[in-house]
Amino acid sequence: MGRKPRKHRWHPWRHIAQHHPHIRVTCNYKLPPGYDGLLTEDGIYIDRRLTQAERRCTLTHEIIHLERGAPPDHPHFAAYEEHIVEVLAARRLIAIPRLIDGLLWTQHPHELADELWVDVDTLTTRVQHLTREERAHIIRELAERQPWNN
Repeated sequence: MGRKPRKHRWHPWRHIAQHHPHIRVTCNYKLPPGYDGLLTEDGIYIDRRLTQAERRCTLTHEIIHLERGAPPDHPHFAAYEEHIVEVLAARRLIAIPRLIDGLLWTQHPHELADELWVDVDTLTTRVQHLTREERAHIIRELAERQPWNN
């Protein structure tokens, strides 16, 4: 039996080049404390001290801000928008088939995040916001592929 074809991994650098070629992305600067990335009129700035996986997550986060538009001015709604962007970025970065493949060999958060090419915060956000259907699908797939664990 052959393997199912896999959807390609989300590639934020390719996405920004194809869909927003006018946006400049730079990783040349140290950003102020509390900022991994900044979306400005000049482009997207990503802190140069981040790992490649962290840069990938941060760029995806900033792309979603770019595509959704400016956050609300009200602090409560701005915080809610930030939460929504975090969830959307985690969904875009971690496809369920890849999550299942990673869970087949490890459930250690750092190893799994490394396998999925994301940071642990993004992995945590994705897992905490699985839909009921996604969770059921993961459980079924793991049970089918690892019957000795049932």
